[in-house]
Parts: sequence; C-alpha cells; structure tokens
Amino acid sequence: MTLFQDAAAPSPAQLSTSSPLLHHLNPEQLQAVTLPAEHALILAGAGSGKTRVLTTRIAWLLQTGQVSPGGLLAVTFTNKAAKEMMTRLSAMLPVNVRGMWIGTFHGLCNRLLRAHWKAANLPQSFQILDTQDQLSAVKRLCKQFGVDEDRFPPKQLQWFIAGCKEDGQRPRDVVVRDEETRKKVELYQLYEEQCQREGVVDFGELMLRSYELLRDNDPLREHYQRRFRHILVDEFQDTNRLQYAWLKQLAGHEENGRFVSGGNAVLAVGDDDQSIYAFRGARVGNMRDYVREFDVQHQIKLEENYRSHSNILDSANALISHNSERLGKNLRTSQGPGEPVRVMETATDFEEAQWLVEEMRQLIRNDGYERTEIAVLYRSNAQSRVIETALFNAGVPYRVYGGLRFFERAEIKHALAYLRLLENPFDDTSFMRVVNFPPRGIGGRSVEMLQDAARAAGVSLHAGVDSLEGAARTKFNGFIAKMAVLREATEGKTLREIVELVLDHSGLIEHYRADRDGADRVENLEELVNAAESFVTQEGFGRDAVALPVDETGAVLTQSPASQGLDPSLPELTGLQIDGITPDGETLSPLAAFLTHAALESGDNQAQAGQDAVQLMTVHAAKGLEFDAVFITGMEEGLFPHENSLSDRAGLEEERRLMYVAITRARKRLYLSHSQTRMLHGQTRYHLKSRFFDELPEENLKWIAPRPPATGSMAGSLKGARWGWNDQASPRGAYGGAGTVAPWAEAAAAPVPPRKDDGNAVRAGMKVFHNKFGEGKVLTVEGSGADARAQINFPRHGTKWLALSVAKLTPVE
Repeated sequence: MTLFQDAAAPSPAQLSTSSPLLHHLNPEQLQAVTLPAEHALILAGAGSGKTRVLTTRIAWLLQTGQVSPGGLLAVTFTNKAAKEMMTRLSAMLPVNVRGMWIGTFHGLCNRLLRAHWKAANLPQSFQILDTQDQLSAVKRLCKQFGVDEDRFPPKQLQWFIAGCKEDGQRPRDVVVRDEETRKKVELYQLYEEQCQREGVVDFGELMLRSYELLRDNDPLREHYQRRFRHILVDEFQDTNRLQYAWLKQLAGHEENGRFVSGGNAVLAVGDDDQSIYAFRGARVGNMRDYVREFDVQHQIKLEENYRSHSNILDSANALISHNSERLGKNLRTSQGPGEPVRVMETATDFEEAQWLVEEMRQLIRNDGYERTEIAVLYRSNAQSRVIETALFNAGVPYRVYGGLRFFERAEIKHALAYLRLLENPFDDTSFMRVVNFPPRGIGGRSVEMLQDAARAAGVSLHAGVDSLEGAARTKFNGFIAKMAVLREATEGKTLREIVELVLDHSGLIEHYRADRDGADRVENLEELVNAAESFVTQEGFGRDAVALPVDETGAVLTQSPASQGLDPSLPELTGLQIDGITPDGETLSPLAAFLTHAALESGDNQAQAGQDAVQLMTVHAAKGLEFDAVFITGMEEGLFPHENSLSDRAGLEEERRLMYVAITRARKRLYLSHSQTRMLHGQTRYHLKSRFFDELPEENLKWIAPRPPATGSMAGSLKGARWGWNDQASPRGAYGGAGTVAPWAEAAAAPVPPRKDDGNAVRAGMKVFHNKFGEGKVLTVEGSGADARAQINFPRHGTKWLALSVAKLTPVE
C-alpha cells in the first residue's frame, strides 16, 4: 500500500510491523501507535515517550494510507509542542507538514474562522486582540460609557468576560443574581458590540465563535466530521469545558441529550496525575467524561519511564496513590534503583538556602553535574527570594525560568519606588513609576505637562508640580501630599515597619488583591517584608534599628572610621558601603542601605540564555522539563500543600498532583527539604513538615543529618558546621519523623545569632565564605581573641578587613 493511498483502512492484522517507524517502540507504545481507527485513550505517564507515540501514530496513519495529510487533525497545548511535532514528522516522512491541521486550540480555531469568516459573521481581515489589547478595549468602553472604574475595575471586567466565554456563555446566557452581575453583563454585551463593530476577536472569542459555528451550522460540521477521520489530542487532562465541547462537535454531536459519533476516531493522550491547571479552567474530569461519552474501548497505559531511577518513581507512585478518582497507572523503569531520595530538615529557611548552595557545590565539584542540569523548585514565587540571595552571595550563576528574579518583579519594583521616594522625593524615575500606580486618575497628558514644566524650569518632577495649574496640579499635589504623610508616618520606624506601612498606604496590596491573578504578587510583596527583616539582621543593624551606621564587620559605629582605628583610605572604605558607612563617617539608614542592597542584587548574577547556570522555577513552570538533580524546597504544611487547599479535597488532590509533577522532573538525584521556621510577613513562623512526607515510602528515602562539629571552638555549637551536612542515612524517627524532634530543634524555637569565629578558626591562605561577600581568600590575620581581624580578598567585592569576633565566616574545604 502506498503512502496516502485512498483506500479502506486495513485492519491491524494486515499492517506490517516491520516498518522502520515502529523500531525502538516498547510493547505498550507499539500497541498505541497501531491501534485500529476507533476512539482510544492513552494514559501516558511522565517520561514515558508520549511525544514519540503521538508523532509516530500520525506518521503510521499516513504511511499506511489510512488517512491523507488533510484528513487528520492534531491538537496540542503550546506552539512549541506543535512545532516539535511537525519537525519530527518531517524527519519521519517525505510530507509537507505545513498544510496539515496541527496546532493549538486557538491556532486551529483561527484557521477555521479564517476559512469561514462569512458564516462566522466576521470580516475577512478580522484582527486578534491579545490580553493587553483586550484590556485596552475594555478601558475604552468604560471611558465611553462613564463606568465607575473603582466599582468595576477594567481588569476585573476583562476576567468576567473571559470567564463567561470559557464557560460558553454569551451575555444572554449568564444567570443574573444581583445588581453587580447585571451591570457586568450589560458591559459584556456592550463589549461584544464594540468588538463586532471594529472587526476584532479576543482569545476567548476564537474558541467560542468556532464552537458556535460548528454547533449551529449542520452542513459545515458534517463536512469537517467527514474530513477529519482521525483526531488526536495531546495533554487532554488540561482541556477546559469549552475546548472539550469544541472537540465533540468535530467528533460528533449531541441529539436528545446523547452523544452521536461522527464516524471518526479520537485518540486522547494525557495523564490525569499531571492535571495541575485547575486555576486556569482545566478540568481533569474531562478524561472520565470522554471515556464514558465516547464509549472508549481502548485504554493503553504507558508506564515505562525513560527518565528517572526507580527510587524516584516509587516515591511518585506511592504519593499519587493517595488520590481518589484516578484512572490509574504505575510508573516503572529498567534503569535500576539509583540514588535514594534525600530529605533535609533545617532550622530556618535561611539555612535551607545555604544547604542548597553547599549541596550544589558538591554536585558540581565532586559529581560532575552541569549547573544547567540542577533545578530548584518551589510552590510559590515568593520563595525564590531567600534562595536567590544565597546564590547571589555565593557567586553561583542562576536563572529564574519562566519569570523574573525577585527584585526585578514589577510589584517589587513598584514597592521599591515608593521606598526610594521616602528617601529622596526628587527621584524622577521612581516618581514616574508610581505617580499613577495604583491608578489615581493621572493621565498621560498630565504627566507630559509636568515633564515639560520640570524640564523648562530645570528642576525635578516633584519640584515641577508648582509650575502647573488647574486640575493637573491638584492631582499631582494629592500624590505629593500622600508621600509626605507616609514619610512622616515612617519616621523613627524600623525597616520592617517602614515596608509594611508603604505596602499598606500605597494601595499596592489592595490593588493586587483585587486582581484575579494577583495572589502571587501579594505573596511577593509580603516577602519583601521578610527581605527587609533578613537584611537588617544579617547586616548587623539589629531588628529594631532605626538608623544605625554599621561597618563591614557588623560592629556599630558611632564615630568616623578614623576614630575607630580604621584607615579611611583602605579599599573596603572607599566609596559608598551598603552596610551604612561612607568615607567621611556619614551613615546610611537601614532603608537606604536596603535599597542599595536591592539595586545591587537585582543587577548581578542573572545568567544569560545558554549560560551554565542553576535553574530556579515554580513547580507549575517545571511541567514538561527534566533535570539531573532536582531540589523541592519549602515542603511544609500551608506552603506545600498550599494553605488554600487544606480544607478542600479537590484542592488537596491537585496539590498532590503538583508534587507528583515535581518529583518526576528528576532523573538522577532528588532532594526534598523543609525548615522548622520560616520568615513570613516579617515575623518568624513555625511550621509542621508537609503531610506528603508521610505518603512517601520509607525504603526510598535517606534522611540527611547535619555534620557534627569537630573539635575546638566549633565543638558543641548548633551552628558550628551549618554549611556542611552528613550525607548518610538517618532513620525517619531520628530526623524529622512524626512525633520526633530534630537535634537542633531548640535552635529553631529560639533562633541563635550567627556563630562568631575566633581568630584560631581562620588563618592566612584559607578559603572562607561570608554571607554577603561570598567566597574569599584570607590574606592576613592580625590580633587574637576578640581583637582578631583578617584581611580577605573577595573576587566579587574586593579586599575587606573583617573583625573575626563579629564577621560571619565559614571555612571552605
């Protein structure tokens, strides 16, 4: 039979299995690829070769003449996946894949509407609004009809409209239960009329109008049902209600409440254990509905994993088995048990981050791991801040995958701009950033007038306000007055209190809480309070410091460097020091020092694309990726699983699926960590370890103990070797098991200040680690006891003189 031959599809028994396409397939993969032309479900576990099966199935159907390139439709969830599928098909067969219907839901819907624009009641050259364009369109609508944007924020209206379309609802279909909903529906109707008048569609409209086109046009629907004899759907567990309904229109239709097949074959590929996008509308129940409504007789499980060792897979299997309503599968591998899953408990989140850094060093130096093959996963974006600081201080290149570093995130930059204006009201950059954020009715034209006035007078924007007249001047004066009140309110406050006041009175927290997708941003802003608290503690200001000058040693200065016996010409006293001392003895407040610290940390150490760097990301962002070594951090009740899910069975099961995804990202090494205390909202909180630990098999775990101190001054110190740990098995009952207390638990209950090394622990030629300056080499040691100090060369920060009785130094082996 020739390629793309128009003939009746042969039975599986007639098809030759000697084709090169089928080489290297395991039995389950082979069965999935050579299925008859009937509805089927492929439960594809993590790392089981799902993409290979999907593309090989398409190539097999084409090669054996069961379908022509134009008679097949394949749906993926990302453009990247669609391109990869077409690339692989081009390599497998001499076929032009560009004409094939392979793409994302939105891409295929766009193609359908372009082909039938008249039937869809659209102009031939209709344009697509992206998310930002849609928001702009909603804002124009609100302005035109005089909508009170405080009561009906445009972004919330945008979400309302998108949510309605996702549920397949036009304005007439929305159930109105109160006056607020009635007004939103009215604006939804006006928005639809505006889009129709302008000839534009948003992303939700692409799906909804395509669905309605197929539902309401019988000849058109029947045409595509006859054309697409084979429909393949990737990542089926991530489909929402409307996407599933759209697929059903192509595969068949409902008559009298019953689904009637269109005579074609639907192959759904997915993994219900990896359904983690409920917050985006994904509905894991679609897989069960598909099996029932399509009367699926073929269910094949791809359970052989080609990615991970069995200790990792057994942990994942045991964990996910606690979920109910699963279709069920069990991952296996022929690669052997591999390394056990390492579990670490630390006293604080700060020590957790330091342990991460040290363990990464060991992996890179001793085990030959590439940095780019090491990933740190966390449940919440805000958790990255402590980890980033540890990596920054250690000089380890890192990359935040799919996002921005903590101090580069928009909400953090907004908050820092307010803080900078407290210190310097004439900072035009900060002024411009927040003068109308959160929105306070200051338009672009008013800002232009202020810029022109300030430029003409040769003054800052703050001072230029006096040159304005009328309403513009009134609005700007309102902002200036707000900052003046805030400046007065923060006078004499600690750094933590200043940050909390700014977040509250600026309106940032309230603004992002009103944002449907703003939960992460609120958490990041709350983490800024933690960052401030950690900064004053680690830099020696003291938690309650208001404006204390501090030198590099952490000792408080009340006079100039010279009066303290320090040479002002020394390299470490040249230029502005972020610890609060300048060459002439002037001091920086904790706020000024913190702002400098934030600027320095945001401007360095972020790896460029392609550079060998440690990967940081949320668990959601990690889906579809894999790494040789994976650290899953912050495994504590309320954090992972997240507190929002603890009282909801469905939410808790989604958290467990999220943990399952995190575990199965690891190829060779998997680390799980939690801390007894963690800084939240600027205060130390005490946490229980995650319930997920109790759902992991004991035989696959290795509980890591802290390396016991050696001899001398370090003996007996809970923190004596806090950057080094024994990589040895410890029973769960001894370290972190249920109902037990770790040997350093007392330190968590009453945090111990950083250990003070004496002069005997540091000697010339030794490599040491400093919390802020990273690794350095000791050049000279002078004095003894409490008077000992060392001159140390830090590659990233130059040469520093540090008092050994105060400086936080750790020998590096």
